[in-house]
Amino acid sequence: MYPELPFSDVRPLFRPLQHKLIELLSSLTAEDWNRQTVAKQWKVKDVVSHLLDGDLRVLSMQRDKYFGQQPPNIKGYEDLVAWLNQLNADWVAASRRLSPDVLTLLHQTTGPLVCDHYESLDLQTEAIFAVDWAGESTSLNWMHLAREYTEKWHHQQQIRDAVGLDGIMTKAFFRPFMDTFFRALPNTFRNVAAEEGTLIQATITSEAGGSWFLVKEEKGWLLTSGGEKTPDATVEIPAEISWKLFSKSLRPSEIRKQIKITGDEALGEKVLEMVSVMA
Repeated sequence: MYPELPFSDVRPLFRPLQHKLIELLSSLTAEDWNRQTVAKQWKVKDVVSHLLDGDLRVLSMQRDKYFGQQPPNIKGYEDLVAWLNQLNADWVAASRRLSPDVLTLLHQTTGPLVCDHYESLDLQTEAIFAVDWAGESTSLNWMHLAREYTEKWHHQQQIRDAVGLDGIMTKAFFRPFMDTFFRALPNTFRNVAAEEGTLIQATITSEAGGSWFLVKEEKGWLLTSGGEKTPDATVEIPAEISWKLFSKSLRPSEIRKQIKITGDEALGEKVLEMVSVMA
């Protein structure tokens, strides 16, 4: 028997990550705001607007329980993704009339309020939304908040990547992000047949990274914190690629030559298909 990967309490991370965001926005030049990000449809300013939209939705729906815009008839995952993408696009288009200074001011207002709300939540209470990309139909708040953390981390990193500024590719910020992203791995492998006991190791190759293990048990695939035998497949992914790959900004075919797979090639390739965002 393998121990399930324990959950992390990410609540203490939101406030320092918010401080990092305000420092970042305050440092951007006029040229920086118009730089292209790895989110192919969005410039830096668009990503900043999207982060603000996230804050406003959290305060309105999650804190205030106000659902002003009802979803259409959602028949499945693809319908949900399409609807969310349209919401995001509508907001970004409308907010292009806002100046960078106004966006920064609004983030200075909403950010602390969102942190207050997140810090108030009981981790073991059922969350308002399930984490669909992890294959969950209901989620507890620890997972919901971890998902929210990944949203804030990876969009801020998109901005940093576009303007060439470091700051959150550190163990303190990056490791909890990857811990959460790998929660999608069992769902990625849900239809993969393998002998019981098959073990896969995924390693993010940097001081801020680490290794995650997936084992096939009688009831399915389990994300675990360690392995009791030599893995049947090992995948090594550079840190600077990993967050782009698993957020679907890059696809496996684009970066395959930079990935090292040993052992079972097919199992290793399957790891690269993991997507840990709604996309």
